[in-house]
Amino acid sequence: MPTLEALNRMDRDAFVCALGGVYERSPWVAERVHARRPFASRSALAQAMQAEVRAAGREAQLALVRAHPELGVRASEAGALTENSASEQARLGLTALSPEEAARVAELNRRYRERHGFPCIVALARHASRETVLAEMARRIGNPTEAELVAALEQIGQIAAARLEKLVTEA
Repeated sequence: MPTLEALNRMDRDAFVCALGGVYERSPWVAERVHARRPFASRSALAQAMQAEVRAAGREAQLALVRAHPELGVRASEAGALTENSASEQARLGLTALSPEEAARVAELNRRYRERHGFPCIVALARHASRETVLAEMARRIGNPTEAELVAALEQIGQIAAARLEKLVTEA
């Protein structure tokens, strides 16, 4: 685990190597935030990264959202998940669903993607059970797409902050 102090001293390549996976398959966030060093806290780093996402154009934002996997990927397909996503989904049993649950999740994913054009993003660390995740997915399907893009980016920011909590020490 790198310290915040060490991150603040890293050159761009080392910084991106250390933080490039915080945003799913989107090292450009770490690349852009490097110039904002030094960071006074892990929270300040998380906020700066999210500010870069908000400042990015719509196409970059959509690409970031679309870089995330759908929820409920079967264990046999888990290779398609990053290590972070696999761990986050496995914690709630989303990678080991029964056939009935898998069918329900697949249907929610299909309906959401057809309506909005990107996967439903849920910050899983904020949920204690997969049932609450599935209820959130179902609730959000009918929202306007612009509202869902905003929600997806907020959820991604929460996911990134949780990943930074595990990855970076402040001392």
